[in-house]
Amino acid sequence: MLVATPLKRIFSFRDKEQDISLADPSSTFSPEAVLNFYAQTYPILTTATIESPVINDDAIQYKFIFQIGTKG
Repeated sequence: MLVATPLKRIFSFRDKEQDISLADPSSTFSPEAVLNFYAQTYPILTTATIESPVINDDAIQYKFIFQIGTKG
């Protein structure tokens, strides 16, 4: 008998040469809602985009990518 189980979601981003992993606040949140949720704690995420998810070791990994631009 086959049993379907939802995959664990992992969210991460890189800041100052350090990888930061974030817990999934709610399985009902979309990846965009998770990004908005954590942007309150990590202001650098306010301009971030979400990289396409990758399935690795029975988990879905989402990476938040941000661009540092210059003014003018």
